[in-house]
Amino acid sequence: MLTELNWKGGMAFEALQDGHEITLDANPEFGGKDLGPRPKGLLLTALAGCTGMDVVSILQKMRVENFNLKIRVESELAGEHPKVFTEIRLIYIFKGKNLPEDKLLKAINLSQEKYCAVSIMLRQVCEFSYEMKIES
Repeated sequence: MLTELNWKGGMAFEALQDGHEITLDANPEFGGKDLGPRPKGLLLTALAGCTGMDVVSILQKMRVENFNLKIRVESELAGEHPKVFTEIRLIYIFKGKNLPEDKLLKAINLSQEKYCAVSIMLRQVCEFSYEMKIES
């Protein structure tokens, strides 16, 4: 893996990650122009993407079909600098009919306990929890 950042002026950076471009910027109140997401938010996006890909892959291997998955990541930050994450909550929201709850939970647990390196790293530095919801 390789990521390179090039400063574009103000608080904006253009990141090149494995051939993909991402613009990062700050809020206007911090000198940015809101041209892209913030780095801490991208960390949460990486978390959701990592575990989401795990869960979908595991469920496909279990032959679970006809479901939608949304992952919501909620977080709390420290009030003082450095404003690190103090709490992260993942909410896996499945939608579909007659979904096998046991398989969904197994896929989530495998991701959280074995496969999702981003989750495993973040659990080392803050409170971390996850839950599952099923909507029809």
